[in-house]
Amino acid sequence: MPSTEGDPRGGARGDSAHGDSAHGDSVIETSALTKRYGKHLAVDRLSLVVPRGSVFGFLGPNGSGKTTTIRMLMGLIEPTAGRASVLGRPMPRAQRTVLPRVGALIEGPALYGFLSGRENLRRYDAADPTADPRTRSARAEAALDRVGLTAAAGKKAKAYSLGMKQRLGLATALLQPRELLVLDEPTNGLDPQGMREIRSLVRELASEGTTVFLSSHLLDEIEQVCTHAAVMAQGRLLTQGPVAELAAGARGRLVVTTPDTADAARVLKEHGVADVVVEEDRVTGEPPGPDRVPDLAELTAALVGAGVRVRGFGVERASLEDAFVALTGEGFDVAG
Repeated sequence: MPSTEGDPRGGARGDSAHGDSAHGDSVIETSALTKRYGKHLAVDRLSLVVPRGSVFGFLGPNGSGKTTTIRMLMGLIEPTAGRASVLGRPMPRAQRTVLPRVGALIEGPALYGFLSGRENLRRYDAADPTADPRTRSARAEAALDRVGLTAAAGKKAKAYSLGMKQRLGLATALLQPRELLVLDEPTNGLDPQGMREIRSLVRELASEGTTVFLSSHLLDEIEQVCTHAAVMAQGRLLTQGPVAELAAGARGRLVVTTPDTADAARVLKEHGVADVVVEEDRVTGEPPGPDRVPDLAELTAALVGAGVRVRGFGVERASLEDAFVALTGEGFDVAG
C-alpha cells in the first residue's frame, strides 16, 4: 500500500521560502536512527548526512531498510530510537513546518483511479493551502509537461501503466518549487527511455538548486545521476560519501586482452595478481596489495617475454559495485 502524507498525499506542498533554513550545509541528518518491528531490526543505528545541493543516492538491495528510513524522515512512522532532522528541524515533531518544503514519492504514487492524470494533479494542488487557485491549471500543465504526460493527461489514472503512474506521482511532487525532493525507487516500472528521462529530470532539478534524495537498488542508476551516496545492507549503513570517492575506495582490476589466456593467467599469478579470472579473450585480476603495487611496464614485459600476444592491457576503473563487494564480501542483487 502506498505510504504518503494525507489521503492520498504523495508529498507535502508549499512555498520553499517558508520555514527555517537547514543548519550548515546538510538538509538531512540522522544520529543512531533505529526502527524495530518486534524482533526484526529494520534500521540499525543509522547516522546519515545529506549535503545541501547534492543528488544523494540511497543504495541497497530491496529489504535493506531504505524505505523504512525514508518513512521515518518524512514523519510517516516513529523511530524506535535515535533522532532525525530534515531541513534543520527535528522529525517527526516539526513535520508541519518541514513537509510543505519537501516533495516526495514514496513506495509508489497514491492516485485516484477514477480521475484523469490532469484531474489528479488539480486535486493534489487543491489540497495545498498555500497554492493560488487562480494558477492551479497552469501548475498542473507545467508538471505534466515536465514528466512527459501531457498527451495522456486526459486519460483515467486507473488505465495508466506502472511507468505512467510513476511519472504522475513525480508530477505531484513538482507542483511547487521544493528545497528537497525525496524519491523512493523513482524509475520502478519505467522502460529504458523513461528511465533516461527521469534521470535527466533529476539532474535538471539539482541544477536549479533542489537537493534530491534518491533511493534505488540499481547501481548504475546511482553512478549515472548521483553526486553522493550511502550504501545500506540489512538495515545498517556500510559507507557514505561522494560517489567518486566510494568507487575509488575499491581497487580496480588489471585487464589483459589476449588470445593466449592460459599463459597470461599464469604470468599474472606469478607476479602476485589475485583472483585471476578468464573470460573469452580477457584475463582479469586484482592487483597485489599496497606493499606490492604492480609496475604495468614490467608486467607487460613479462607477458610479452612469455610469448603472450597482448592486444590490450591496463587497469579497469573500480565501480560502485566493486566497492559494495569489497565492503560486504558478497554480490549486489541488482534485480531486486
